[in-house]
Amino acid sequence: MKYLIVGLGNIGDEYDGTRHNIGFRVLDAFAKASNISFEDRRYGFVGTGRVKNAEVVLLKPSTYMNLSGNAVRYWMNKENIDPERLLIICDDIALPFGRLRLRPSGSDGGHNGLKNIASVLCSQQWARIRFGVGNDFPRGSQVDFVLGHFEPEELEHMDERVNLCCDMIRAFCLSGITFAMNNYNNK
Repeated sequence: MKYLIVGLGNIGDEYDGTRHNIGFRVLDAFAKASNISFEDRRYGFVGTGRVKNAEVVLLKPSTYMNLSGNAVRYWMNKENIDPERLLIICDDIALPFGRLRLRPSGSDGGHNGLKNIASVLCSQQWARIRFGVGNDFPRGSQVDFVLGHFEPEELEHMDERVNLCCDMIRAFCLSGITFAMNNYNNK
């Protein structure tokens, strides 16, 4: 079985380490742990490899967050991957920092990356892991918050939360979404 695992974020040094780039951070950790390296390819940075009996294609779109759907559609078609083997990792301000939530489908929840993917794929029937980044910002400052950097106390727990998210991705690929949701949601 082949899976497309997509981490959402924005390219460029000015976005490195921001809350909105948590998808990139998770994929970087997953790739490192799986001995997978990224190459600059069409629509993004792509790495391929195996996790036990699952073949994985990792994608960090270079299209910027709001146009991620073009990259996702291209790599799904190129690698002949069905929507049930697509997994998107993104930030979520509706969840407290570090909370992980895997769902088989759902709304975009106001997330522009998810909104664009749903629009391009004409469906919301694909799995997503939402990585909580919190919502400690004044009214009207959401953009500054998600494009800002994590607080020092959050960074103290970052590796643990990112590693748990990587475990969730492995469980999704090797044991299925139901197992992954039952064993990792709300941890």
